[in-house]
Amino acid sequence: MTPLGLYVPGASSLHRLPAGAKFLGMLVLVTVSVVLGSPIALGVICAVVALGYPLARIPWDRVWPLLRSVLLLAVVILALQTWLLDVRSAGVTVLRLVAALGAASLFTLTTRIDDVVGAVERALDPLCSPRMLGRFGVRPDRVGLLVGLTLQAVATLSGIAASVREAARARGVERSVVAFAVPFLVRTLKHADELGEALAARGVADE
Repeated sequence: MTPLGLYVPGASSLHRLPAGAKFLGMLVLVTVSVVLGSPIALGVICAVVALGYPLARIPWDRVWPLLRSVLLLAVVILALQTWLLDVRSAGVTVLRLVAALGAASLFTLTTRIDDVVGAVERALDPLCSPRMLGRFGVRPDRVGLLVGLTLQAVATLSGIAASVREAARARGVERSVVAFAVPFLVRTLKHADELGEALAARGVADE
């Protein structure tokens, strides 16, 4: 599974928040994490993000794969950054990464893709008048569609990767790069072709 999660239905306070407010909050949190250079402050942000998961009542079987992926990535980056720079700089980089991925995962776990698309369209609608972005051909519905397809691609590629990994493990070749990369690439390209055909059938490419 990728560091980003898939939507988990629920009735928590985080689920009920408007998608636009959650998206804006996520951007603010990630921006603050990038600006801050204090390990203590970044640790507090990571703790706040971590508290969001039990607040949203996300099941442990959905949290653990995300946590495992982030921890593995954090260990690799920490070792590399420590070797290239120093321990403090490496720690700051890892904390920023954990905060950003944790916030993004919490957002996708508590927000439907349709709600995100709608929020993007409503936010861009005033900016896409003929006197502003509209003169360049920017349309809110197309930008919303792009955002929705991007988020959906994360979920789809995550599912493909998990399926291919399980198949490789069943054949006893889970450590082979080729056994994973080739079927993953083939299935990804097949999905891209099917998606293109679906969009063409709906007339998206006609204009």
